Amino acid sequence: MQNIKIIAEADKNHPYIIIDKPAGLPSAPLSEDDENNAFFQAKKIYPFLSSVCGKKECEHGLLHRLDTRTSGLILIAASQEFYDYMNEEQRAGRFIKYYSAVCNYYPENAANAENADGFPPFPYEKNFSSESSFVISSFFRHYGEGRRAVRPVTKASGAAALKKIGQQKEYSTEILSIKALENPEAENRCLVECRIAEGFKHQVRCHLAWAGLPVCGDELYNFKDKKNAEKLMFSASKITFEYPRGDLNSYDRKDTWT
Repeated sequence: MQNIKIIAEADKNHPYIIIDKPAGLPSAPLSEDDENNAFFQAKKIYPFLSSVCGKKECEHGLLHRLDTRTSGLILIAASQEFYDYMNEEQRAGRFIKYYSAVCNYYPENAANAENADGFPPFPYEKNFSSESSFVISSFFRHYGEGRRAVRPVTKASGAAALKKIGQQKEYSTEILSIKALENPEAENRCLVECRIAEGFKHQVRCHLAWAGLPVCGDELYNFKDKKNAEKLMFSASKITFEYPRGDLNSYDRKDTWT
């Protein structure tokens, strides 16, 4: 089992810990005695994390989670006051998560997802050469066998898709930059940096695939390159939040993709 790395320890002014979760390790326990997850490893180092009551009893102060195949930063509350405060911050869109991904890039702007089952037409202009930011927004619905994947839904989607979205809530992914990789072995690949305030399951990966920038190694959303799905080149690279209000806390995970 791969082990977490401690990025920030709790103290009286910072009642939280931040860990770097490796790819392949689940974020959250399924039960109180589940040991194969990042939170259990953190709790083993810091037993006081068990004193926080969360939405799920076994998750205690875990404030957000990453997919098992995604590496990166996770925030865990070390006090009930901080947990309750950050839940309100998340609802207000003030807990920001940044993601770094190596994506397939097609010079002809070939669609990855538009002709795949369940994806509506992409409603934004594509400009893969631009480094200016733009925002992708949609509703989401669960999709496929076992509801393993998700699909974007827009107001122009058919009635059947709109009925499946559940909560009438749009989620947005801001693309901050798209940069071609100069490595000659990385042909048709680019480095994409993006951020979200609130997240839905697989939101960033699905939005990137919808835009024709599927994450390398993404077996669920990279329909053109499934043969290279052994490693998902996607990580939660940075988080920012204010605690107390007006005091910005920022933690960065430096990714080096090869």
